[in-house]
Amino acid sequence: MKKELASFIRPLLALSIIFSFSLAMAQTNVETLKPPVAKKIPKEDTTNGDKRVDNYFWLREKTNAEVIKYLEAENAYAAAFMKPTEGLQQTLYKEMVGHLKETDVNVPYREGNYFYYSRTEKGKQYSIYCRKRERLTAPEEVVLDLNELAKGHKYLGLGAYVVSDDGNLLAYTTDTTGYRQYTLQVKDLRTGQLAPEKIERVGNVAWATDNRTLFYTTEDAVTKRRDKFYRHVLGTDKSELLFDEKDELYDITARRSRDKQFVLLTSESKLTSEVRYIPSARPNDELKVIEPRAGEHKYFVDHRNDLFYIRTNEGGKNYRIVIAPDSQPQKKNWKEFMAHRPAVKLDAIDLFANYLVVSEYEKGLEQLEIIDLRAGGKRHRIEFSEPVYSTFLSNNREFNTNTLRFNYQSLVTPNSTFDYDMATRERKLLKQTEVPGYDAALYTSERVFATASDGTRIPISIVYKKGLKMDGKNPLLLYGYGSYGISMTPNFSSNRLSLLDRGVIYAIAHIRGGGEMGEDWREQGRMMFKKNTFTDFISSAEYLIKQNYTNSQRLVIQGGSAGGLLVGAVVNMRPDLFKAVIAQVPFVDVINTMLDATLPLTTSEYLEWGNPNEPKAYAYIKSYSPYDNIKAQAYPAMLIRVSLNDSQVPYWEGAKFAAKLRAMKTDNNPLLLKTTMGAGHGGASGRYDALKDIAFDYAFMLTQMGINQ
Repeated sequence: MKKELASFIRPLLALSIIFSFSLAMAQTNVETLKPPVAKKIPKEDTTNGDKRVDNYFWLREKTNAEVIKYLEAENAYAAAFMKPTEGLQQTLYKEMVGHLKETDVNVPYREGNYFYYSRTEKGKQYSIYCRKRERLTAPEEVVLDLNELAKGHKYLGLGAYVVSDDGNLLAYTTDTTGYRQYTLQVKDLRTGQLAPEKIERVGNVAWATDNRTLFYTTEDAVTKRRDKFYRHVLGTDKSELLFDEKDELYDITARRSRDKQFVLLTSESKLTSEVRYIPSARPNDELKVIEPRAGEHKYFVDHRNDLFYIRTNEGGKNYRIVIAPDSQPQKKNWKEFMAHRPAVKLDAIDLFANYLVVSEYEKGLEQLEIIDLRAGGKRHRIEFSEPVYSTFLSNNREFNTNTLRFNYQSLVTPNSTFDYDMATRERKLLKQTEVPGYDAALYTSERVFATASDGTRIPISIVYKKGLKMDGKNPLLLYGYGSYGISMTPNFSSNRLSLLDRGVIYAIAHIRGGGEMGEDWREQGRMMFKKNTFTDFISSAEYLIKQNYTNSQRLVIQGGSAGGLLVGAVVNMRPDLFKAVIAQVPFVDVINTMLDATLPLTTSEYLEWGNPNEPKAYAYIKSYSPYDNIKAQAYPAMLIRVSLNDSQVPYWEGAKFAAKLRAMKTDNNPLLLKTTMGAGHGGASGRYDALKDIAFDYAFMLTQMGINQ
């Protein structure tokens, strides 16, 4: 907003904004509660010849006291409306805490001369990071106690956590607002003292072999795009800029290869990538590019034995693997190592001294494929037996090892950490997360397929308590996301037991736009095909009703961020299909956000949604943008959650959505806007605070399903 407009609006707001919320918090008769009403201040904009009027643009003015007053009034209304559920909220909170092993220790992993791990203590919000030298029976050293760092702050987020090769120094970053604005500090683990360096807006961090040179990325102060890569020698007051990513469509990330030979810098847009490298042992060398960016070529790099292993989509959109000498890594020297398989998406590669591990998707299920690099490429997959599950690599810091550590979980199996001998194929369960009061035998999971409007089969993962009758009367929570090629894996949640034990069915719709079924799946749910994401979700809901899992009066939907866009869009399209909606930090003001290039992340998003400065893209986005498609119609009950310090989806998107819904909807169903005033995109950072938020959401959801205890 221009300064002149801001100075005009402030006095206007002070004189004109009227809030109808005036009831005391003690009010418990929800039928007589009246919600806040946001004043309309029309703002006209014309784009591509199309005029739009935004009555709630003023809610973007975060420094305006009247905006904060409105958000606080909405919070007070939400608290008053939910006051009759306080007993249920407390019950849910106690249940969720009761399913936690509050004092616990994660499985230690080896890195250099130390075993590193984190642990929690009962009553403390945050993890304590520790290590032991050489053996697990050695005395414990506390590396970083987040509870101590969090003192005096409403929020604490840990970003980078990287130990130097000699084990003496820790480079770490923290965020104390939720705005994802991290500060880099270096701690001497021998003395506990902090180095004088305190560098702002840091993203990734990597050490050089000399244990004194740090490489790090930083973000632009306005757009929050990670765009600069620096070299810094400890004890000096300057950092040397090595790379500046000028293209606004790209972000940069830095990491060190597992064999510690190279620091790798990746520039990536939604469609293209480019990798640079610098030897870790020669940190003053020139930063070199492996292959210049071109077209829609994406590639990613790791290193082993004088070779770069490159996962590339050139020659196959689901990726193949090539190798190239690290002395001449240009594309002309690439040699195919693993051919493209149209039915298998290569999601990541991890290199060890003797093995290559490929994380991949086939038929919507995650797979881990092991390739023996000593035996002519002999390969095998790790076998899993459940119909739906999630598996991913854990902390594997050692390069010269035959042991792979991976995690496994499902909708009914708690997170389990395994060590897997890649030579003998033996697996050892190191730890399964202890869930007090949980018996896996009481629950069951399955995978079914809905049919989309164009005939596409949409996978749905489902979990519920055994013995449930599929009579069309069950309460059901349907979750979805469907953007950026991100897969919604069927993970275990001890919190979810509070729903399942009350007879709620939980389902995940693996809709197009996600990555579960490969790159084509992603492509069919982005840009000018984005509406497939929404119609897939509607088809999934209709399928669950038709198959007698539930009915529209007991069906609740939930989505966060781009998943908030999903639920915002489908509730405009089919409000009759759902009983209630929970939209968390929802990306719902798509047109206005994507037209403002000064906002964080906007420009790089052009390749996901389209650039609305272009007429065709503008018309398509406007046809589904939730804020722009609110109608004078009946809507389901809604809980909209936003965070004041959210840098990914600003609080005002959900706030404007709520205000416009209040003005236009024709029903008397509850609409709550709840703003977390001291957190960011992920909500509360403390584990107990987060559980209280979940208890609030569950209480809203359950009461809408007709469950009051």
